[in-house]
Amino acid sequence: MDPLLEYLNALIYLGIAAFIGVAMLLLGALLGPKRPGKTKLAAYESGNEPMGYIKRFPAHFYAVGLLFILFDVEVAFLWPYAVSAGKLGLAGFAAALLFTLVLLLGLFFEWRKGVMKWDR
Repeated sequence: MDPLLEYLNALIYLGIAAFIGVAMLLLGALLGPKRPGKTKLAAYESGNEPMGYIKRFPAHFYAVGLLFILFDVEVAFLWPYAVSAGKLGLAGFAAALLFTLVLLLGLFFEWRKGVMKWDR
C-alpha cells in the first residue's frame, strides 16, 4: 500500500471540516440579516445604556479559555496517529510520546507561571 494513502482518511477529514467551516461562514454572510441600526451598532446590543460601573473580566479568564482551545486542538492532532497506530510501529509511538511530552512540558510551564490559578 502506498504510504501516502495511509493519510487519506485524515486528509478527507480535514477537507470536509474546512469545507463545512467555509460554507457556514459564507452562508451566514449571504443569508444573514443586514439591518444595522443605532442600537445594533451600539456598544451593547441589548438596547440598554450601560449604567454605573461596568465589571470587566481580567485577561486571565481569556488566557485560560485560550489554553483550553490550544490543548484541545493539539490533542486532535493525535487522531491520525490513533487511526494508524498499528502500522506506524515503535517510531510512531515514539513520535506520539514526544508530542505528548512537549504538551505536558507546556502545561507545567503555564502552571508554574500561575496561569492556572483561579484566586488572583
